[in-house]
Amino acid sequence: MAATTLPATTSVVIVGAGPAGLTTAIVLAEAGIDHVLIDRLAEGANTSRAAVVHARTLEVLDELGIADELAGLGIEVPTFKVHDGPKTLATIEFGGLPTAFPYTLMVPQDVTERVLLARLHKAGGRVHRPITVTAVRNEKDSATVEYVNADGTPGSIAADYVVGTDGMHSVVREQAGIGFTGDTYPASFVLADVRMTWPSPRSEVSLHLSPEGVTVVAPLPDAGGERYRVVATVDEAPEHPTREDIQAVLDARGPAGEVRVDEVLWSSRFRVHHRVADRYRAGRVLLAGDAAHVHSPAGGQGMNTGIQDAALLGTLLAKVAAGEPDSLLDAYETTRRPIATEVVAFTDRMTKMATLGSTPARTLRNAAMRVLTRIPAVRTRLAYQLAELRAR
Repeated sequence: MAATTLPATTSVVIVGAGPAGLTTAIVLAEAGIDHVLIDRLAEGANTSRAAVVHARTLEVLDELGIADELAGLGIEVPTFKVHDGPKTLATIEFGGLPTAFPYTLMVPQDVTERVLLARLHKAGGRVHRPITVTAVRNEKDSATVEYVNADGTPGSIAADYVVGTDGMHSVVREQAGIGFTGDTYPASFVLADVRMTWPSPRSEVSLHLSPEGVTVVAPLPDAGGERYRVVATVDEAPEHPTREDIQAVLDARGPAGEVRVDEVLWSSRFRVHHRVADRYRAGRVLLAGDAAHVHSPAGGQGMNTGIQDAALLGTLLAKVAAGEPDSLLDAYETTRRPIATEVVAFTDRMTKMATLGSTPARTLRNAAMRVLTRIPAVRTRLAYQLAELRAR
């Protein structure tokens, strides 16, 4: 592979070309701000991973002109239901929300990244791959990113600002000396895309509670109507769960009716953390996406929060690059970090609530959930929170 040549200087270096990095680059490219977007991988996502796009994120993407295109590639799901075995405890409807996108959009992450990348190309930007960052020097008036490219050739690039969108194990965050406070859930999470027979309608996301763990099942776009995303907490699972593994989880925790897993299209096992960066800015270095916050996949809010981070950060960086004061960037942390803290707390509560083990605690939880979600204001508040419209 030929070595990638990067410029010696630029206004902004973005490290990590996932959804948050791509969004930051799009905003900067549209504003005409010189930037360099790099990623350590030779190619972008080719699996579905994050598959939920919420209403607030679609509003943000609509400002970039790609929400309708993305919606056309996914499946609109207007209902979220919570179950305990065969019992339905709560039904949350998104249809009445005051937004042009009153639904959850189920679309694989590789599709989302493909749409974002095409939008970046349209704006005149590109991704430089594979580039591995080895150091970030954070100085008073600039920052320097040191790297090696595919053939091991070292290089460096000086910038006014560096944005770390390089994930939970962010090199940029570590180099900036920013702490990542939180903890790790004791259970593992299984993530799988499957073809199966599922008794619930494809217009809903189902959250199933059980003493064994929490399980989420959601439809994915598919001509045959048989493709679903399954997320479940498990004590033990192989690195790549099989059809039999997924079948066993759904048999133990799923709804009444036929559940037959026919094929596993992709699967993974991973540990989940709930952490928030102690700061979103250290001098010339700023963080967004999973480099700034990670949490339980309950509610599907990780990628969404990251894209929203990036849209605001890109806008503020563009203003500063155009001559507005550097202090404007302080508004990024004061605006976005409290939102991430709330999302982490909300998803942590959901995860702990979903996995109550004792029968008295589950009985009390179920009764409280039934009573509270009969109140329209409570249902609306939950829909707002899940859709991230409170983050406006």
